[in-house]
Amino acid sequence: MSDNTGTGSASAEHSGTKDSGTASALADRARRQSWYGAKQHVKAVLSHPLFHPILRATAPRLSRIRVGRLPAPRELIEVTASVEGAEFIMLRPDRCEIAKELYWGDGRRPEAEDAYAIDLMVRLSGDARTFFDVGAYTGIFSLAALAAHPDLRAHAFDMVPPVVRMLRANMARNGFVGRVVVHQAGVGDPALTARMPSVDSGSALPSFLSSDMEFDDGEDVGFLALDSLTDEVEGPVVMKVDVEGGEPDVFAHGSGFLAAHQPDILCEVLPDADGNRLEELLRVHGYRYFHVGADSIRERPGIVPDDSVRDWLFTVRTPAELRRIGVTVLD
Repeated sequence: MSDNTGTGSASAEHSGTKDSGTASALADRARRQSWYGAKQHVKAVLSHPLFHPILRATAPRLSRIRVGRLPAPRELIEVTASVEGAEFIMLRPDRCEIAKELYWGDGRRPEAEDAYAIDLMVRLSGDARTFFDVGAYTGIFSLAALAAHPDLRAHAFDMVPPVVRMLRANMARNGFVGRVVVHQAGVGDPALTARMPSVDSGSALPSFLSSDMEFDDGEDVGFLALDSLTDEVEGPVVMKVDVEGGEPDVFAHGSGFLAAHQPDILCEVLPDADGNRLEELLRVHGYRYFHVGADSIRERPGIVPDDSVRDWLFTVRTPAELRRIGVTVLD
């Protein structure tokens, strides 16, 4: 989860035009995302049926290449993933970064920390009734949890219209439409809105957008307060939160939800996050803080952002309780 897969960001959106410095930085980030315009052309060559078999055979042997970032064959329309003995399908690896990773990882995300984050959420969802996927992107966490637990229900949130369309398509392809509510919305301050692009012409669906970005053209998307959903769901609840720095707004407008359900929360914490503010919002509800690694978690006295591993588990469960459900907790 620590590779910016979430786009349902919940940080505060301020009306008006962004200053030129911010706009320039955002434009530069978008250009880097597309390799300054070259990515589409390189991707077209590497995904071609004549060239891709060579790439597939040689790339895994090159230690410096992160294969999950390489293109999938252009004719491939879906991939099958596996978790905890269950399988699910993700569509369009040519457009979805996560589906592309699953192709290269033979049904698993290639980076150990990312694969373990999914395993951890599925394990924690074993006794849950509802799964909340805040910043769902195309839905891998919801898909994995729903596939592994047939009685589970889910709410998935994302703000970017083309991403939401793919999220809905993935749910339909797996037969989960009746078990999931897909919200084209952010989670945070309900008084705010954000303008998100309604179409995308890049080489992949955007995975780095947040509500701090301002777009001249697009669709205005609102926010839901987590508290507004307190009585709408059945507990126990498990949550994944990946909102590009908007976590404080999620929790600040979710105090009643946290008090009522005390959900286990897998949360991406960016390097510049305010750990003290997150602790302030969570401590009152009895939360403990566990840093998530490649195959285990370790309890920490506080939330100190780490650039190398960004995922944290916030839970009221003790280490002994986590071990009883099969989670490896280091001393």
